[in-house]
Amino acid sequence: MISARMTANLSPRARRALVTVCTMTATIMQALDTTVANVALPYMQGSLSASLDQINWVLTSYIVAAAIMTAPMGWMADRYGRKRVFVTAAAGFTVASLLCALSQNIESIVLARLMQGMFGAALVPLSQSVMLDSYPPEQRGQAMAIWGVGVMLGPIMGPTIGGYLTENYSWHWVFLINLPVGVITVLGLLVFLEETKRQSHLRFDWFGFAALAIGIGALQLMLDRGEQAGWFESPEIIAELIVAIAGFYYFFAHSLTTDEPFVRFEVFKDANFLAGCLFMVVVGVGLFGTMALVTPFTQYMLGYPIQTAGYVLGARGVGTLCAMIVVS
Repeated sequence: MISARMTANLSPRARRALVTVCTMTATIMQALDTTVANVALPYMQGSLSASLDQINWVLTSYIVAAAIMTAPMGWMADRYGRKRVFVTAAAGFTVASLLCALSQNIESIVLARLMQGMFGAALVPLSQSVMLDSYPPEQRGQAMAIWGVGVMLGPIMGPTIGGYLTENYSWHWVFLINLPVGVITVLGLLVFLEETKRQSHLRFDWFGFAALAIGIGALQLMLDRGEQAGWFESPEIIAELIVAIAGFYYFFAHSLTTDEPFVRFEVFKDANFLAGCLFMVVVGVGLFGTMALVTPFTQYMLGYPIQTAGYVLGARGVGTLCAMIVVS
């Protein structure tokens, strides 16, 4: 009711512009937190008395949680309404950022980053769908260019802002910076975003989701712990491999035999969609695979100050940003 009163006198173009601003702040906030903690890892490691293996879980936990929770977001938006899910995700992400800033040990910050990744998983796909629905077909290329700029501002701004805040204040401000942005985003979405029709008849494939989550989680643990544990000489790594194989086996077996699977494999018959997914795997491996290595390399091996390391990491996003504008 409050939203209807405040937007009653707005023109469609003005409302669309305000929705775009709120949507882009959510996108930038999520993209920013994917990289903002990178340059602060050595400082966080000393402050939290953690090993290099443990501190890397600040990045790993966020990525794993986001990877697992991205898949069900489409179903949740259809089932409960896009606005409700979007607002809940933005609010949860903001609260999780506060918990990250208040963490005093490695266990608490990893749990907070898991929570942050779970809520952050909804921000990028929902922001993209909101942008597509907000613009007419002839302007959707322009809308995706705007959205792409927001996505790529994260890799550029994240390391730079993270380096500046860590050097001049403390690593806690890497997460506290999300609070004002998150509050503005939540309030803006509540006021300006229209709710979609809820499809209450939809049912969720809990077995398929749980099997996929277990498979991804166990595989990530195996890959993350393998080097320190001696790979397959360790019973832990062997156990994690068995759990990962079992999780993926039950996921595929269940998804191919049930009428309402968690993931519909029919969509992969589209060659363009399949090629896009494969290319994103390549990009993800190259981008996130080096994320935890470049930071300690520039600071420990090359002797760069933290702010200079942030500039080095942020520079690689500039080329992608320019290409994103041209391609769209």
